[in-house]
Amino acid sequence: MKAVHFGAGNIGRGFIGLLLNQSGYEVAFVDINDTVIQALEDKRFYEVGFAEEGVDNVLVDRVRGVNSLTDPERVIALIAEADLVTTAVGPTLLPKVAPLISEGLRERVTSAPVYVIACENMIGGSASLHQAIEASGGIGTANASFPNAAVDRIVPLQQHADPLFVEVETFYEWVIETKGLAERPPLQGVTWVDEIGPYIERKLFTVNTGHAIASYIGSLFGKATIDEALKDRRVRQVVQGALYETGWLLLEKYGFEAKEHSQYIQKIIKRFENPKLKDEVSRVARSPIRKLGPSDRLVKPARELIDNGIEPNELAYGIAAALTYYNPEDSESSELNLSIEEDGIVSTVEKYLQLHEDDTLTKLILEQYHLIREQEKAQVS
Repeated sequence: MKAVHFGAGNIGRGFIGLLLNQSGYEVAFVDINDTVIQALEDKRFYEVGFAEEGVDNVLVDRVRGVNSLTDPERVIALIAEADLVTTAVGPTLLPKVAPLISEGLRERVTSAPVYVIACENMIGGSASLHQAIEASGGIGTANASFPNAAVDRIVPLQQHADPLFVEVETFYEWVIETKGLAERPPLQGVTWVDEIGPYIERKLFTVNTGHAIASYIGSLFGKATIDEALKDRRVRQVVQGALYETGWLLLEKYGFEAKEHSQYIQKIIKRFENPKLKDEVSRVARSPIRKLGPSDRLVKPARELIDNGIEPNELAYGIAAALTYYNPEDSESSELNLSIEEDGIVSTVEKYLQLHEDDTLTKLILEQYHLIREQEKAQVS
């Protein structure tokens, strides 16, 4: 069996590529990072390590690398023969990889099914990729399916002498929707569900929400890593409170069992606390504009809670902390801070969070924002 995977970064190699290899696929990684691609092409294997005592490294073999910038024809040819195409490139890059996937699908001469799965932190990733592919020319006569998926594994920033070695947490979750599938592709370690929506939102509103809040509140208190932040009672209290706010929403929307979801929340927090991960606050906090978007992990659940008559005070604190976050090496952070400086906090909230000044959520956020700024001034004086 053959798979083509777009994105040879740490997630691609340490999560999706690993599971594809364990499912029996030969994996061709597609990327523009020539160092990684050349190493894959030269070695044809790499190792995955785990951030847990007593867990041995795993060898991932039968891999190769292809640079999509310098060798697009080869990428197209590989897709034309593939059984599976996956991505882990980030939501904003799906439209950029779509044209190559479209060309590869149109080149297929076999009637054998091919599955195209976007493994991204977003709702409806495969459907979004499908739309981009159709806009790029479609799939021709290919027998292609685009099942939506939800993925979860923490892979921190890291550097090693071997550019292919990657260390990940032992926990992972790969959930794929079966709706519309005539048959399932052979994949190990996957949870198959009829409807993906509840699982995507459970992950988004728990893992992504909690991670983001830990980073922004952690930054307020000068923490360098997520595990260090969670050791601070002030940070942990906000993270846990926010996850029980989103938990109430998830139980109301999807009927998750309360005890099981509480256990899920505690499992997520325990993952964040793993001292061997050393996940940097700056990595988790990056791209605050995207994370503060109206349909993302912070504002969306907060607005829905307001609609249900619940004041999301911990979420509002996390959102306010995100608005105060500043990292000059992060372009979104710089843009957000410049907007606040030039146009004011109210205009910035309206522009980026798409909240009106009179909204209840806006008032909660602004109250927390001004408290944070006052505390900062008090510390300086």
